[in-house]
Amino acid sequence: MDIAQILNENRINLHLRAATKDEVFREMSGMLLREGVLSSVDDFIADVYKREEEGQTGLENHIAIPHGKSEAVLQTALAIGRSEHPIPWETLDGKPVHCVILFAVRMTDKTTTHIRLMSQVASALADEKVLDALLVEQDPQEIISLFKVHA
Repeated sequence: MDIAQILNENRINLHLRAATKDEVFREMSGMLLREGVLSSVDDFIADVYKREEEGQTGLENHIAIPHGKSEAVLQTALAIGRSEHPIPWETLDGKPVHCVILFAVRMTDKTTTHIRLMSQVASALADEKVLDALLVEQDPQEIISLFKVHA
């Protein structure tokens, strides 16, 4: 499974209204619910918060990659959200987040699936051009292309 299989334009919101981590989780989970990825927003968010307790998901350069492995996930998917205003988040560089890459992973998926997908995202995020583009690109299809190159 690669990113191209689990990400589409309907799972990208380049104008998040959320101002807090919880609002981000709710807004992005709502996208996934509408897409038929989740059976329950509340159950999924509870599992995302369980993962958040294990360690910070905020990276550097205004990017966070929260994830949840949950019974509420009907199909493994990825959602991307971006905000023009800073969102407080625990990050490696202490800076707020502007771009969130949310993983929703089915409980029945092998651990290797989750790790492989995270690896693909990490590989893309290691490229400064990708990081820069994630923060300014206006075309969702171009956002998807950024990850396809590194798949």
